[in-house]
Amino acid sequence: MMGRVAAFLLVISVMAVTPLRAQGAGSPDALEAANELFSVLSPDMLKQLADQVTAQVWPPLERQLRAKSPAMADDTLAALRLEFEHIQLANLADLLKEAPAIYARHFTAAELHDLSAFYRTPTGQKALRVLPQVMGEVLATIMPRLQQVQLQTLEAFKRILRQRGFAI
Repeated sequence: MMGRVAAFLLVISVMAVTPLRAQGAGSPDALEAANELFSVLSPDMLKQLADQVTAQVWPPLERQLRAKSPAMADDTLAALRLEFEHIQLANLADLLKEAPAIYARHFTAAELHDLSAFYRTPTGQKALRVLPQVMGEVLATIMPRLQQVQLQTLEAFKRILRQRGFAI
């Protein structure tokens, strides 16, 4: 089950770093195959995805909330966390509605059938169990670096723009 989350997070992470391009609609056969794939991937996926997001995002958010309002009661934080989880679950549900069509645009029906078949094999089942932990570890190494990369990029852009006569 957790592997389903990892598989989906992998797709999301690739989408996050891949430039978006206009894609034609997938074939009806590919869309049908994508829906089949998501029937393999999706049981309990939403809850697992929301739990993964919460595990990654909530601790720093809670630290910020406590820093801004040190007197905030634990029951208030618990209510905020529940609302955060509710919002994540609702947004992920909307996202998953569109996922099969996205898959159908990028994979043929045969490829989607291959993916479904793979996730039904022992190795595929192991991947579904282990990949969330692997992705969690990968994301944990990426997240602290993102702010530094953003700052580095901003400074490089400012330097180039100054060199070319743009006031920043």
